[in-house]
Amino acid sequence: MASLRDLRDRIKSLKNTQQITKAMKQVAAAKIRRAEQLRSQSRPYADAMSDMLRELIDAVGSIDHPYMKPGKPGAPAGVILMTADKGLAGSFNSNAIAAADAYRRDAQGGVKWYSIGVKGRNHLRRRDEIEQFWPQSSGVKIDVSREIAQKVGDDFLAGKISNIVLISQKMISMMVQRPEQRELVPVTREQKEEKRGPRSAVEFEPSPEAVLSKLLPKYLEFTIYSAMLETDAAFFAAQLMAMTNATDNAGKLIDEITLEMNKARQAAITKEILEIVGGAEALAS
Repeated sequence: MASLRDLRDRIKSLKNTQQITKAMKQVAAAKIRRAEQLRSQSRPYADAMSDMLRELIDAVGSIDHPYMKPGKPGAPAGVILMTADKGLAGSFNSNAIAAADAYRRDAQGGVKWYSIGVKGRNHLRRRDEIEQFWPQSSGVKIDVSREIAQKVGDDFLAGKISNIVLISQKMISMMVQRPEQRELVPVTREQKEEKRGPRSAVEFEPSPEAVLSKLLPKYLEFTIYSAMLETDAAFFAAQLMAMTNATDNAGKLIDEITLEMNKARQAAITKEILEIVGGAEALAS
């Protein structure tokens, strides 16, 4: 059995850990509100762009844009792996990395990686070469997403990659985040025919083809931007839950060790009483 000093030291260490996890929980709770607000603000623009893109694709008979055509045969797939820069969020980063590893195993012509987030970069560079890396928290996100879209778009047009795939976390709820795999380029008609219902008559100037040629790069850019906002919100939600569980578990361990310490103290007191009684009886005899 551990000594009383050891038990007291363990309780002190657990209380210090509990203070840290409680502070991180409060920080995550504050940050998730901001991240969720940004994600909600971007959603109407994303929906409007998606609707316009669907209308344009339906209005154009023959589509002559590189993003609407298959990539170079035999070229590796271009995969954007999006993770967080930090950990302490349960299985948040590892689930996205596992989805990337699964894609690598199934890829026929190899994979060219574009990493967003330190955790994904650290995993990929152990076994693969990374084409380019961007921290999740670097600069203004819309500017970073524009840079990423420019880089992967140029590589696709140059024939260095056959397609553009995004692997990122999707926030289902505060307690559930799941990795999502989306092929962004080439854009197909089926990708933009998910919504059905009455459609309004839309006129495009100068022509649907001209508007589509301008919209497709913006679609790629804003999809990456939206995924970065989603990753932020999902990360803080995962970290909030992880720190809540860690704080609760520390409290349970403190209670268990305190009970063990009280038992050890009581045993020591009982032993001392027995020794005193034994000594008194020996003197009396």
